[in-house]
Amino acid sequence: MKKLCYKTLEEQNYDGYLLKAAPERVLQFGEGNFLRAFVDYFVDMMNEKAGFNSKVVLVQPIPNRGGFNLADAINEQEGLYTLYLRGFENGQKVNNKRIISCVSRCLNSYDDYEALMECADNPDLRFITCNTTEAGIVYDPQCEFTETPPASYPAKLTQFLYRRFQKFGSAEGKGFIILSCELIDDNGKELKKCVEKYARQWELGEAFLAWLEKENVFCSTLVDRIVTGYPRSEAAAINEENGYEDNLLDTGEVFGFWVIEGPDSLKKELPFEQAGLPVLITGDHKPYKQRKVRILNGAHTSMIMGAYLAGQDIVRNCMNDDTIVRFMDKTIYDEIIPTLSLSREDCLDFAAAVKERFNNPFIDHSLLAISLNSTSKWKARVLPSLLGYVEKFGKLPPCMTASFAFYIAFYHGTQLTDAGLKAKRPKGDDYTISDDRSVLEFFYGHKDDPAEELVHAVCTNTAFWDMDLSTIPGFEMEVTRFLKDIELNGAYAAMKSCL
Repeated sequence: MKKLCYKTLEEQNYDGYLLKAAPERVLQFGEGNFLRAFVDYFVDMMNEKAGFNSKVVLVQPIPNRGGFNLADAINEQEGLYTLYLRGFENGQKVNNKRIISCVSRCLNSYDDYEALMECADNPDLRFITCNTTEAGIVYDPQCEFTETPPASYPAKLTQFLYRRFQKFGSAEGKGFIILSCELIDDNGKELKKCVEKYARQWELGEAFLAWLEKENVFCSTLVDRIVTGYPRSEAAAINEENGYEDNLLDTGEVFGFWVIEGPDSLKKELPFEQAGLPVLITGDHKPYKQRKVRILNGAHTSMIMGAYLAGQDIVRNCMNDDTIVRFMDKTIYDEIIPTLSLSREDCLDFAAAVKERFNNPFIDHSLLAISLNSTSKWKARVLPSLLGYVEKFGKLPPCMTASFAFYIAFYHGTQLTDAGLKAKRPKGDDYTISDDRSVLEFFYGHKDDPAEELVHAVCTNTAFWDMDLSTIPGFEMEVTRFLKDIELNGAYAAMKSCL
Protein backbone atom coordinates (compact mmCIF):
# COMPACT_ATOMS: atom_id res chain seq x y z
CA MET A 1 0.00 0.00 0.00
CA LYS A 2 1.31 3.47 -0.93
CA LYS A 3 2.43 5.67 1.97
CA LEU A 4 0.61 8.99 2.43
CA CYS A 5 2.41 11.70 0.39
CA TYR A 6 1.59 14.78 -1.68
CA LYS A 7 1.10 12.59 -4.75
CA THR A 8 -1.65 10.81 -2.80
CA LEU A 9 -3.39 14.12 -2.12
CA GLU A 10 -3.22 15.10 -5.76
CA GLU A 11 -4.61 11.76 -6.88
CA GLN A 12 -7.49 12.08 -4.41
CA ASN A 13 -8.19 15.70 -5.45
CA TYR A 14 -7.50 16.85 -1.89
CA ASP A 15 -6.76 20.58 -1.96
CA GLY A 16 -4.11 20.29 0.74
CA TYR A 17 -1.47 19.49 -1.88
CA LEU A 18 -1.77 23.08 -3.17
CA LEU A 19 -0.12 24.32 0.05
CA LYS A 20 3.16 22.52 -0.61
CA ALA A 21 5.06 25.72 -1.44
CA ALA A 22 3.66 27.95 1.34
CA PRO A 23 6.25 29.84 3.46
CA GLU A 24 7.36 28.49 6.84
CA ARG A 25 5.84 30.98 9.29
CA VAL A 26 5.43 28.80 12.40
CA LEU A 27 8.10 27.02 14.43
CA GLN A 28 6.76 24.39 16.81
CA PHE A 29 8.77 22.84 19.64
CA GLY A 30 7.03 19.49 20.08
CA GLU A 31 6.08 16.96 17.42
CA GLY A 32 3.76 14.73 19.43
CA ASN A 33 0.12 13.75 19.10
CA PHE A 34 -1.32 16.65 21.09
CA LEU A 35 0.15 19.56 19.15
CA ARG A 36 -0.55 17.84 15.83
CA ALA A 37 -4.23 17.39 16.80
CA PHE A 38 -4.56 20.87 18.30
CA VAL A 39 -2.26 23.68 17.13
CA ASP A 40 -1.51 22.19 13.71
CA TYR A 41 -5.20 21.49 13.16
CA PHE A 42 -5.99 25.15 13.85
CA VAL A 43 -3.22 26.32 11.49
CA ASP A 44 -4.49 23.94 8.82
CA MET A 45 -8.03 25.29 9.20
CA MET A 46 -6.78 28.91 8.97
CA ASN A 47 -4.95 28.00 5.78
CA GLU A 48 -8.18 26.69 4.26
CA LYS A 49 -10.71 29.14 5.66
CA ALA A 50 -8.77 32.39 6.11
CA GLY A 51 -5.87 32.32 3.62
CA PHE A 52 -3.26 32.07 6.38
CA ASN A 53 -0.90 30.40 3.85
CA SER A 54 1.59 29.10 6.41
CA LYS A 55 3.72 26.04 6.93
CA VAL A 56 4.79 24.72 10.34
CA VAL A 57 8.32 23.47 11.06
CA LEU A 58 8.18 20.89 13.83
CA VAL A 59 11.09 20.49 16.23
CA GLN A 60 11.83 17.39 18.28
CA PRO A 61 13.09 19.02 21.50
CA ILE A 62 14.47 15.89 23.20
CA PRO A 63 17.06 13.33 22.05
CA ASN A 64 16.11 10.07 20.36
CA ARG A 65 15.44 7.28 22.83
CA GLY A 66 15.53 4.33 20.45
CA GLY A 67 12.65 2.59 18.74
CA PHE A 68 10.21 4.48 16.50
CA ASN A 69 11.60 7.87 15.40
CA LEU A 70 8.68 10.25 14.96
CA ALA A 71 10.74 12.95 13.23
CA ASP A 72 11.86 10.50 10.52
CA ALA A 73 8.29 9.27 10.05
CA ILE A 74 7.02 12.83 9.66
CA ASN A 75 9.63 13.63 7.02
CA GLU A 76 9.01 10.35 5.17
CA GLN A 77 5.35 11.37 4.80
CA GLU A 78 6.27 14.92 3.73
CA GLY A 79 4.65 16.25 6.91
CA LEU A 80 1.23 14.86 6.01
CA TYR A 81 -0.98 12.87 8.37
CA THR A 82 -4.64 12.00 8.88
CA LEU A 83 -6.46 13.38 11.90
CA TYR A 84 -9.77 12.03 13.21
CA LEU A 85 -11.78 14.19 15.63
CA ARG A 86 -14.55 12.14 17.21
CA GLY A 87 -17.26 12.44 19.81
CA PHE A 88 -20.59 14.16 20.39
CA GLU A 89 -21.37 17.67 19.14
CA ASN A 90 -24.76 19.26 19.77
CA GLY A 91 -26.13 15.85 20.66
CA GLN A 92 -24.96 14.24 17.41
CA LYS A 93 -22.27 11.58 17.01
CA VAL A 94 -19.35 13.03 15.02
CA ASN A 95 -16.37 11.33 13.32
CA ASN A 96 -14.50 13.95 11.27
CA LYS A 97 -11.51 13.06 9.10
CA ARG A 98 -9.00 15.62 7.85
CA ILE A 99 -5.63 15.28 6.16
CA ILE A 100 -3.37 17.86 7.80
CA SER A 101 -1.10 19.49 5.23
CA CYS A 102 0.38 22.47 7.06
CA VAL A 103 3.55 20.73 8.31
CA SER A 104 6.61 21.18 6.10
CA ARG A 105 9.22 19.08 7.94
CA CYS A 106 10.46 17.97 11.34
CA LEU A 107 13.90 18.81 12.72
CA ASN A 108 15.67 16.96 15.51
CA SER A 109 17.22 19.64 17.72
CA TYR A 110 20.15 17.29 18.46
CA ASP A 111 20.86 15.89 14.98
CA ASP A 112 19.74 18.98 13.01
CA TYR A 113 20.89 21.76 15.33
CA GLU A 114 22.26 24.06 12.63
CA ALA A 115 19.17 23.57 10.45
CA LEU A 116 17.08 24.61 13.46
CA MET A 117 19.20 27.73 14.00
CA GLU A 118 18.92 28.60 10.32
CA CYS A 119 15.16 28.86 10.75
CA ALA A 120 15.86 32.02 12.77
CA ASP A 121 17.24 33.62 9.58
CA ASN A 122 13.93 33.13 7.74
CA PRO A 123 12.25 36.58 7.50
CA ASP A 124 8.81 34.96 7.08
CA LEU A 125 8.95 33.16 10.42
CA ARG A 126 6.65 34.92 12.91
CA PHE A 127 5.15 32.41 15.36
CA ILE A 128 6.62 29.95 17.85
CA THR A 129 4.43 27.36 19.58
CA CYS A 130 5.50 24.79 22.14
CA ASN A 131 4.37 21.97 24.36
CA THR A 132 7.40 20.45 26.04
CA THR A 133 5.37 18.95 28.95
CA GLU A 134 5.02 20.44 32.44
CA ALA A 135 8.71 19.69 33.05
CA GLY A 136 9.80 21.51 29.89
CA ILE A 137 9.65 25.08 31.15
CA VAL A 138 12.48 24.95 33.65
CA TYR A 139 15.60 27.04 34.19
CA ASP A 140 18.68 24.84 34.41
CA PRO A 141 21.74 26.95 35.27
CA GLN A 142 24.01 24.14 34.02
CA CYS A 143 23.06 24.94 30.43
CA GLU A 144 25.77 26.76 28.49
CA PHE A 145 25.45 29.09 25.50
CA THR A 146 28.13 27.09 23.64
CA GLU A 147 26.18 23.81 23.80
CA THR A 148 24.59 22.62 20.54
CA PRO A 149 22.00 22.24 21.88
CA PRO A 150 21.68 22.83 25.62
CA ALA A 151 19.43 20.44 27.52
CA SER A 152 16.51 22.66 28.57
CA TYR A 153 13.90 23.96 26.16
CA PRO A 154 14.10 27.59 27.40
CA ALA A 155 17.87 27.49 26.81
CA LYS A 156 17.33 26.25 23.24
CA LEU A 157 14.76 28.99 22.70
CA THR A 158 17.12 31.65 24.06
CA GLN A 159 19.81 30.57 21.58
CA PHE A 160 17.25 30.70 18.77
CA LEU A 161 16.01 34.17 19.76
CA TYR A 162 19.55 35.48 20.01
CA ARG A 163 20.30 34.18 16.50
CA ARG A 164 17.20 36.07 15.31
CA PHE A 165 18.38 39.23 17.07
CA GLN A 166 21.81 38.94 15.47
CA LYS A 167 20.26 38.50 12.01
CA PHE A 168 17.71 41.31 12.08
CA GLY A 169 18.89 43.53 14.95
CA SER A 170 16.08 45.70 16.27
CA ALA A 171 14.12 45.69 13.00
CA GLU A 172 10.46 46.18 13.78
CA GLY A 173 8.22 43.13 13.35
CA LYS A 174 11.00 40.54 13.28
CA GLY A 175 10.41 39.28 16.80
CA PHE A 176 8.00 36.44 17.54
CA ILE A 177 4.56 35.74 18.92
CA ILE A 178 5.28 32.84 21.27
CA LEU A 179 2.35 30.62 22.24
CA SER A 180 3.14 28.34 25.16
CA CYS A 181 0.84 25.33 25.59
CA GLU A 182 2.45 23.59 28.58
CA LEU A 183 0.08 22.68 31.41
CA ILE A 184 1.49 24.98 34.07
CA ASP A 185 0.17 28.24 35.48
CA ASP A 186 1.18 31.34 33.50
CA ASN A 187 3.11 29.19 31.03
CA GLY A 188 4.08 32.07 28.75
CA LYS A 189 5.23 34.29 31.59
CA GLU A 190 7.26 31.49 33.14
CA LEU A 191 8.91 30.75 29.79
CA LYS A 192 9.82 34.43 29.40
CA LYS A 193 11.38 34.48 32.89
CA CYS A 194 13.57 31.52 31.98
CA VAL A 195 14.70 33.11 28.71
CA GLU A 196 15.60 36.36 30.51
CA LYS A 197 17.61 34.39 33.08
CA TYR A 198 19.64 32.72 30.35
CA ALA A 199 20.16 36.04 28.59
CA ARG A 200 21.68 37.44 31.79
CA GLN A 201 23.60 34.28 32.71
CA TRP A 202 25.15 34.15 29.23
CA GLU A 203 25.75 37.94 29.18
CA LEU A 204 23.97 38.44 25.87
CA GLY A 205 23.64 42.16 26.48
CA GLU A 206 21.07 44.78 27.42
CA ALA A 207 20.20 45.43 23.77
CA PHE A 208 19.07 41.81 23.42
CA LEU A 209 17.02 42.02 26.62
CA ALA A 210 15.38 45.21 25.35
CA TRP A 211 14.58 43.48 22.02
CA LEU A 212 13.04 40.54 23.87
CA GLU A 213 10.73 42.94 25.69
CA LYS A 214 9.80 45.19 22.76
CA GLU A 215 9.57 42.87 19.77
CA ASN A 216 8.39 39.57 21.26
CA VAL A 217 5.08 38.60 22.83
CA PHE A 218 5.15 35.66 25.24
CA CYS A 219 1.53 34.49 25.48
CA SER A 220 0.19 32.36 28.30
CA THR A 221 -2.49 30.04 26.96
CA LEU A 222 -5.05 27.46 28.05
CA VAL A 223 -5.43 24.41 25.82
CA ASP A 224 -8.38 22.05 26.05
CA ARG A 225 -8.77 18.91 23.96
CA ILE A 226 -8.42 15.24 24.85
CA VAL A 227 -6.06 13.69 22.29
CA THR A 228 -6.01 9.90 22.15
CA GLY A 229 -3.19 9.67 19.61
CA TYR A 230 -2.36 6.79 17.31
CA PRO A 231 -5.36 4.38 17.08
CA ARG A 232 -3.31 1.19 17.25
CA SER A 233 -6.23 -1.23 17.30
CA GLU A 234 -7.93 0.50 14.36
CA ALA A 235 -4.94 1.53 12.24
CA ALA A 236 -4.98 -1.38 9.79
CA ALA A 237 -8.70 -0.99 9.06
CA ILE A 238 -8.38 2.80 8.71
CA ASN A 239 -5.46 2.49 6.28
CA GLU A 240 -7.36 -0.09 4.24
CA GLU A 241 -10.40 2.19 4.03
CA ASN A 242 -8.30 5.24 3.10
CA GLY A 243 -6.27 3.41 0.48
CA TYR A 244 -2.93 4.63 1.82
CA GLU A 245 -0.62 3.78 4.71
CA ASP A 246 -0.35 6.47 7.40
CA ASN A 247 2.08 5.82 10.25
CA LEU A 248 1.16 9.18 11.81
CA LEU A 249 -2.57 8.68 12.28
CA ASP A 250 -3.81 10.86 15.12
CA THR A 251 -7.13 10.93 16.98
CA GLY A 252 -8.78 13.24 19.47
CA GLU A 253 -12.12 14.46 20.68
CA VAL A 254 -14.11 16.85 18.52
CA PHE A 255 -14.25 19.44 21.32
CA GLY A 256 -11.42 21.94 21.29
CA PHE A 257 -10.88 25.32 22.95
CA TRP A 258 -7.79 27.54 23.03
CA VAL A 259 -7.57 30.66 25.17
CA ILE A 260 -4.64 32.96 24.36
CA GLU A 261 -3.69 35.81 26.67
CA GLY A 262 -2.37 38.65 24.54
CA PRO A 263 -3.06 42.02 22.89
CA ASP A 264 -5.94 42.56 20.47
CA SER A 265 -3.40 43.00 17.67
CA LEU A 266 -2.99 39.20 17.64
CA LYS A 267 -6.47 38.90 16.13
CA LYS A 268 -5.21 40.49 12.90
CA GLU A 269 -2.15 38.26 12.63
CA LEU A 270 -3.90 35.03 13.66
CA PRO A 271 -7.26 34.84 11.84
CA PHE A 272 -8.86 32.26 14.11
CA GLU A 273 -12.17 34.10 14.18
CA GLN A 274 -12.30 34.41 10.39
CA ALA A 275 -11.77 30.65 10.16
CA GLY A 276 -14.59 30.01 12.65
CA LEU A 277 -12.31 28.35 15.20
CA PRO A 278 -12.92 27.98 18.96
CA VAL A 279 -10.02 30.25 19.94
CA LEU A 280 -10.37 33.20 22.28
CA ILE A 281 -7.78 36.00 22.45
CA THR A 282 -8.20 37.88 25.72
CA GLY A 283 -6.34 40.08 28.14
CA ASP A 284 -6.74 37.51 30.95
CA HIS A 285 -6.89 33.75 30.41
CA LYS A 286 -7.18 32.85 34.09
CA PRO A 287 -11.00 32.88 34.47
CA TYR A 288 -11.21 30.39 31.61
CA LYS A 289 -8.52 28.21 33.12
CA GLN A 290 -10.38 28.33 36.44
CA ARG A 291 -13.59 27.27 34.67
CA LYS A 292 -11.88 24.37 32.90
CA VAL A 293 -9.96 23.11 35.94
CA ARG A 294 -12.86 23.37 38.35
CA ILE A 295 -15.70 22.13 36.12
CA LEU A 296 -14.10 19.51 33.86
CA ASN A 297 -11.20 18.37 36.03
CA GLY A 298 -13.07 19.04 39.26
CA ALA A 299 -16.02 16.94 38.13
CA HIS A 300 -13.64 14.10 37.24
CA THR A 301 -11.83 14.19 40.57
CA SER A 302 -15.03 14.58 42.61
CA MET A 303 -16.75 11.66 40.95
CA ILE A 304 -14.30 9.02 39.71
CA MET A 305 -13.03 7.50 42.97
CA GLY A 306 -16.52 7.04 44.35
CA ALA A 307 -17.71 5.68 41.00
CA TYR A 308 -14.78 3.24 40.87
CA LEU A 309 -15.52 1.96 44.38
CA ALA A 310 -19.13 1.56 43.23
CA GLY A 311 -18.01 -0.77 40.44
CA GLN A 312 -17.55 1.45 37.38
CA ASP A 313 -14.38 1.39 35.24
CA ILE A 314 -14.67 4.05 32.50
CA VAL A 315 -16.16 7.55 32.37
CA ARG A 316 -18.66 6.85 29.59
CA ASN A 317 -20.35 4.06 31.56
CA CYS A 318 -20.70 6.41 34.52
CA MET A 319 -22.82 8.63 32.27
CA ASN A 320 -25.34 5.78 31.93
CA ASP A 321 -25.86 5.54 35.70
CA ASP A 322 -28.59 7.87 36.97
CA THR A 323 -27.20 8.18 40.50
CA ILE A 324 -23.65 8.98 39.39
CA VAL A 325 -24.91 11.50 36.80
CA ARG A 326 -27.13 13.22 39.36
CA PHE A 327 -24.20 13.35 41.80
CA MET A 328 -21.99 14.89 39.11
CA ASP A 329 -24.71 17.36 38.08
CA LYS A 330 -25.22 18.52 41.64
CA THR A 331 -21.46 18.91 42.07
CA ILE A 332 -21.12 21.00 38.91
CA TYR A 333 -24.31 23.07 38.86
CA ASP A 334 -25.02 23.57 42.57
CA GLU A 335 -21.56 23.56 44.12
CA ILE A 336 -18.86 24.50 41.58
CA ILE A 337 -20.46 26.99 39.17
CA PRO A 338 -21.70 29.35 41.94
CA THR A 339 -18.03 29.85 42.99
CA LEU A 340 -16.70 30.86 39.54
CA SER A 341 -16.01 34.38 38.27
CA LEU A 342 -17.28 33.94 34.70
CA SER A 343 -20.96 34.46 33.96
CA ARG A 344 -23.34 31.63 34.82
CA GLU A 345 -24.32 31.42 31.13
CA ASP A 346 -20.69 30.84 30.08
CA CYS A 347 -20.29 28.20 32.77
CA LEU A 348 -23.52 26.41 31.86
CA ASP A 349 -22.49 26.23 28.20
CA PHE A 350 -19.12 24.80 29.17
CA ALA A 351 -20.71 22.30 31.58
CA ALA A 352 -23.03 21.06 28.81
CA ALA A 353 -19.99 20.50 26.57
CA VAL A 354 -18.22 18.67 29.41
CA LYS A 355 -21.09 16.22 29.75
CA GLU A 356 -20.99 15.51 26.02
CA ARG A 357 -17.24 14.92 26.29
CA PHE A 358 -17.67 12.50 29.18
CA ASN A 359 -20.11 10.54 27.01
CA ASN A 360 -17.73 10.28 24.03
CA PRO A 361 -18.34 6.85 22.40
CA PHE A 362 -14.82 6.80 20.92
CA ILE A 363 -12.86 7.21 24.18
CA ASP A 364 -12.61 4.58 26.90
CA HIS A 365 -11.40 6.97 29.61
CA SER A 366 -10.29 4.78 32.51
CA LEU A 367 -11.24 5.88 36.02
CA LEU A 368 -7.98 4.40 37.33
CA ALA A 369 -6.00 6.46 34.81
CA ILE A 370 -7.72 9.65 35.99
CA SER A 371 -7.05 8.65 39.62
CA LEU A 372 -3.27 9.02 39.25
CA ASN A 373 -1.89 11.56 41.75
CA SER A 374 -5.34 12.31 43.15
CA THR A 375 -3.93 14.03 46.24
CA SER A 376 -2.51 16.96 44.29
CA LYS A 377 -5.47 16.83 41.90
CA TRP A 378 -8.04 17.14 44.73
CA LYS A 379 -6.08 20.05 46.15
CA ALA A 380 -5.91 21.90 42.81
CA ARG A 381 -9.26 20.96 41.29
CA VAL A 382 -11.74 20.58 44.16
CA LEU A 383 -10.47 22.33 47.28
CA PRO A 384 -10.69 25.88 45.83
CA SER A 385 -14.34 25.32 44.90
CA LEU A 386 -15.11 23.84 48.32
CA LEU A 387 -13.52 26.80 50.09
CA GLY A 388 -15.30 29.24 47.78
CA TYR A 389 -18.64 27.55 48.49
CA VAL A 390 -18.10 27.68 52.26
CA GLU A 391 -17.14 31.34 52.06
CA LYS A 392 -20.15 32.24 49.90
CA PHE A 393 -22.86 30.17 51.57
CA GLY A 394 -21.53 29.54 55.08
CA LYS A 395 -22.06 25.78 54.87
CA LEU A 396 -20.41 22.68 53.43
CA PRO A 397 -21.14 21.50 49.86
CA PRO A 398 -22.32 17.90 50.35
CA CYS A 399 -20.99 16.37 47.10
CA MET A 400 -17.51 17.86 47.31
CA THR A 401 -17.34 16.92 50.99
CA ALA A 402 -18.35 13.36 50.08
CA SER A 403 -15.69 13.36 47.34
CA PHE A 404 -13.02 13.81 50.01
CA ALA A 405 -14.36 10.75 51.82
CA PHE A 406 -14.31 8.82 48.51
CA TYR A 407 -10.67 9.87 48.13
CA ILE A 408 -9.77 8.57 51.60
CA ALA A 409 -11.67 5.31 51.04
CA PHE A 410 -10.03 4.83 47.63
CA TYR A 411 -6.56 5.35 49.15
CA HIS A 412 -7.17 2.74 51.86
CA GLY A 413 -4.50 0.31 50.68
CA THR A 414 -3.03 -2.59 52.58
CA GLN A 415 0.21 -3.48 50.74
CA LEU A 416 2.97 -1.07 49.72
CA THR A 417 5.01 -2.21 46.70
CA ASP A 418 7.38 -0.65 44.19
CA ALA A 419 4.41 -0.28 41.82
CA GLY A 420 2.26 1.58 44.34
CA LEU A 421 -0.20 0.97 47.16
CA LYS A 422 -2.31 -2.15 46.61
CA ALA A 423 -5.98 -1.98 47.53
CA LYS A 424 -9.17 -3.97 46.95
CA ARG A 425 -12.57 -2.61 46.00
CA PRO A 426 -15.79 -4.05 47.42
CA LYS A 427 -16.59 -6.27 44.43
CA GLY A 428 -13.30 -8.05 45.06
CA ASP A 429 -10.78 -7.02 42.40
CA ASP A 430 -7.42 -5.50 43.28
CA TYR A 431 -6.20 -2.10 42.09
CA THR A 432 -3.02 -0.08 42.51
CA ILE A 433 -3.01 3.48 43.88
CA SER A 434 -0.42 5.67 42.13
CA ASP A 435 0.79 8.87 43.80
CA ASP A 436 3.94 10.45 45.25
CA ARG A 437 5.79 7.97 47.41
CA SER A 438 5.35 10.12 50.51
CA VAL A 439 1.57 10.06 50.00
CA LEU A 440 1.47 6.29 49.62
CA GLU A 441 3.67 5.80 52.68
CA PHE A 442 1.39 8.08 54.69
CA PHE A 443 -1.76 6.10 53.84
CA TYR A 444 0.01 2.80 54.36
CA GLY A 445 1.10 4.00 57.81
CA HIS A 446 -2.56 4.75 58.68
CA LYS A 447 -4.11 1.64 57.08
CA ASP A 448 -5.31 0.27 60.44
CA ASP A 449 -6.72 3.55 61.81
CA PRO A 450 -10.43 3.75 62.65
CA ALA A 451 -12.41 6.26 60.56
CA GLU A 452 -12.17 9.17 63.02
CA GLU A 453 -8.38 8.90 63.39
CA LEU A 454 -7.79 8.37 59.67
CA VAL A 455 -9.87 11.41 58.65
CA HIS A 456 -8.16 13.56 61.30
CA ALA A 457 -4.71 12.49 60.10
CA VAL A 458 -5.55 13.25 56.46
CA CYS A 459 -7.25 16.58 57.19
CA THR A 460 -4.40 17.85 59.36
CA ASN A 461 -1.62 16.83 56.95
CA THR A 462 -0.67 20.35 55.87
CA ALA A 463 2.04 18.95 53.56
CA PHE A 464 -0.81 17.67 51.34
CA TRP A 465 -3.12 20.70 51.38
CA ASP A 466 -1.00 23.72 52.43
CA MET A 467 -3.59 24.20 55.16
CA ASP A 468 -5.29 22.32 57.98
CA LEU A 469 -8.61 21.12 56.58
CA SER A 470 -9.91 20.45 60.10
CA THR A 471 -10.20 24.24 60.48
CA ILE A 472 -13.07 24.27 57.95
CA PRO A 473 -16.16 24.32 60.21
CA GLY A 474 -17.74 20.87 60.38
CA PHE A 475 -15.63 19.39 57.57
CA GLU A 476 -13.76 16.73 59.53
CA MET A 477 -16.93 15.52 61.26
CA GLU A 478 -18.91 15.35 58.00
CA VAL A 479 -16.13 13.54 56.11
CA THR A 480 -15.96 11.01 58.94
CA ARG A 481 -19.71 10.47 58.68
CA PHE A 482 -19.43 9.89 54.92
CA LEU A 483 -16.47 7.53 55.33
CA LYS A 484 -18.36 5.40 57.86
CA ASP A 485 -21.32 5.30 55.47
CA ILE A 486 -19.00 4.13 52.65
CA GLU A 487 -17.52 1.43 54.90
CA LEU A 488 -20.97 0.24 56.05
CA ASN A 489 -23.17 0.69 52.97
CA GLY A 490 -20.80 1.31 50.04
CA ALA A 491 -19.82 4.30 47.92
CA TYR A 492 -22.95 4.10 45.78
CA ALA A 493 -25.21 4.54 48.82
CA ALA A 494 -23.07 7.46 49.98
CA MET A 495 -23.54 9.13 46.59
CA LYS A 496 -27.31 8.64 46.82
CA SER A 497 -27.36 10.23 50.26
CA CYS A 498 -26.08 13.50 48.75
CA LEU A 499 -29.00 13.83 46.34
